[in-house]
Amino acid sequence: MLVANVISPGISLHTLLTAWQTGPLSLFALSIQVALAAAYLFGVRRLAKKGRSWSLWRTVAFLSATILVVIAVQSGLASYDDENFSMHVIQHLMLMNFAPILYALSAPMTLALQASSRRTQERLLKVLHHPVVSFITNPLVAASTVYVTMIGYFLTPFYNFSLEHPLVHDLSHLHFLITGCIFWWVVIGADPSRWHLSYPAKLGLLATGIPVTAVLGLALTGARTSIAPAFHTVADTRAGGSLLWVVGELTMLTAMGLLLFQWMRFDEREAIRADRRADQEAAAAVAPND
Repeated sequence: MLVANVISPGISLHTLLTAWQTGPLSLFALSIQVALAAAYLFGVRRLAKKGRSWSLWRTVAFLSATILVVIAVQSGLASYDDENFSMHVIQHLMLMNFAPILYALSAPMTLALQASSRRTQERLLKVLHHPVVSFITNPLVAASTVYVTMIGYFLTPFYNFSLEHPLVHDLSHLHFLITGCIFWWVVIGADPSRWHLSYPAKLGLLATGIPVTAVLGLALTGARTSIAPAFHTVADTRAGGSLLWVVGELTMLTAMGLLLFQWMRFDEREAIRADRRADQEAAAAVAPND
């Protein structure tokens, strides 16, 4: 069993800036993140060689998401994730919300499809239409997985168990990132999906998360005992709960605003297409008389 030297230690700026994780697993994860960023940039360059442009904002979103993941699990912030609950909450939010939202907006699968060869495109499409992928990207499954994960991780003994077992703790980070990416892909992602939700349905999925975050916030903010007595103080548990509640709700509300913006843009494009079709039909109707 691992026990922190100091329960809920104070945060040092020097540690945040210099205590980078250099263990084998951390370096392996870092190499994967760098490789994915390089692959994305390679896809952008390859698309440019085909004479097609790619949104700079999408590229910035992908690289920003990668930086957030690196900060969450490789920087000095990660040195506090098993000692200070508030810092762990920040790490959780970065892995399950902030980075996945940016990954979803960067449309990596769309880039891969457009920049790849015909054979690679066929393989990617087979993956997208695979029954397993269709199941895990089902909106109800994706949302349930995220919300059950949040409740199960923070409101059961599993959180303390993960702190006592470093490998479980590391795997939970991976789980946060993957489930977060799937959920935000379904809700606000620009990539193709087996499921085509209406915008009201997407807003409904997001709205469901508001009471989940509130339940977590109330439970942790009003806690009378520490979430992990050997690692965190009660005060730290309450502070982390408040942070999770406030930032979590703000994230949901911001995502709703983004979704409403996407909805407006979609309606504008549909109106333009309808006008074009009307013009074409009018021109076709006049042509025989000429």
